[in-house]
Amino acid sequence: MNFKGLTIGVVDERGEISAMDKGIAQNDIGIRTDVIENISKPLGMKMLVRSMSPKVIVADEIGSADDIQAIEYAVCSGVRGIFTAHGANMEELKQNPILSQLLTKQMIDRVLFLDHNRKIQLGYSKQTAKQVG
Repeated sequence: MNFKGLTIGVVDERGEISAMDKGIAQNDIGIRTDVIENISKPLGMKMLVRSMSPKVIVADEIGSADDIQAIEYAVCSGVRGIFTAHGANMEELKQNPILSQLLTKQMIDRVLFLDHNRKIQLGYSKQTAKQVG
């Protein structure tokens, strides 16, 4: 999917993505990006879907059962997502009872890992329907 020109919604629970100051994002997150900050990820995702009509929702550090329910709500509403979570490899993600739900339900298109050298590795691709590397 080409994200150029798409409406993006960011749930920035702790201000780590946009670095908002007086309502203005200090990080370059794009001109078609709406940000909801200082609100829980589940509530923020639902608010974005209902009121902002994003094509993509972005949130960091997902991992609670409420986060997963909100992601399922967004996906079932036709919204794509870009989410971060902690895990060193696919086995760690599969062992996490919360994150493994997204894998089991095949709601994830790709899993990427960032190594200690900031190199990106593909860990899973739904297109090939298999674990990579």
